[in-house]
Amino acid sequence: MRRVIVFVAAVLILAAGPVRAAEKPVTIAYAQWSSSIASANLMKALIQEKLGIPCTLVAAGAGEMWRMVAAGEADAMLSAWLPHTHSAYRARYAGMLDDLGPNLEGTRTGLVVPRVTAGRFTAGTGLRNRPYVTTASIPALRKDAPRYRHRIIGIEPDAGVMEKAERALDVYGLRDSFRLESGSEVAMMAELSHAVRHQEWVVFTGWLPHWAFARWNLEFLEDPEGVFSESGSIHTMTRKGLAEENQAVFRLLDAFYWSPEDMGQLMLWIQDDKGLFPYEKALRWIRTHPEKVTRWLAEQP
Repeated sequence: MRRVIVFVAAVLILAAGPVRAAEKPVTIAYAQWSSSIASANLMKALIQEKLGIPCTLVAAGAGEMWRMVAAGEADAMLSAWLPHTHSAYRARYAGMLDDLGPNLEGTRTGLVVPRVTAGRFTAGTGLRNRPYVTTASIPALRKDAPRYRHRIIGIEPDAGVMEKAERALDVYGLRDSFRLESGSEVAMMAELSHAVRHQEWVVFTGWLPHWAFARWNLEFLEDPEGVFSESGSIHTMTRKGLAEENQAVFRLLDAFYWSPEDMGQLMLWIQDDKGLFPYEKALRWIRTHPEKVTRWLAEQP
């Protein structure tokens, strides 16, 4: 009878998937941005479902996310926007964490407005109506300040894009015309949605990749002084010593690389469910992209 019990237990363990008892549980720091939520939950699902290692996600602000990994309080983060947006954080924590390089390329940040047409998409002549927001550049915001109610809608005050937006107010002489309002990404998107529905003027701190660009016609304002810079990438950062202490996780983090379109799909799935159950959406993404998952796991022993 004892042999039967042992045999059944062994079968159950094997059926449950890979288990790496020697590996320590993993902690990933992330920010409350749609891109960071998507990448963190995907990595958690990969670590738990494919490597059999427990993984915990810890939400933090941008600066705190960097600090946690540098201090060894978190094992990794997948949301380091470089070389521009998080340049101050990289300088502050230089040598205290390991940069595994980009996990996504083609990012952009800046001030964004909707390019939604006023009224119906086309006029009676068959010609397209013009967008109701006509501002084309950041310096042109000054003359339209009353239409925007003198507000630029932002996110957490320690986010890199907010630091750039503050600098833009000074570089373009907008400090006396606009106030930069901090909040959360959720609140910012609620403001945008309301403005589009009621055809109100709105300008906000935006970034790519983001699901909002798939939902509405949005456009970055021209930035002639290059305050925000044009393009960048999102890097994976790990704490010192992870490569030696948790090799399987380190290899997976090092191999992880996806496209803005990949991330955009997962972000939209999460958003379409009102941000609920992002882990389940990550599992769905894994099921529908087996070739990429296989590639990321190829380095495992």
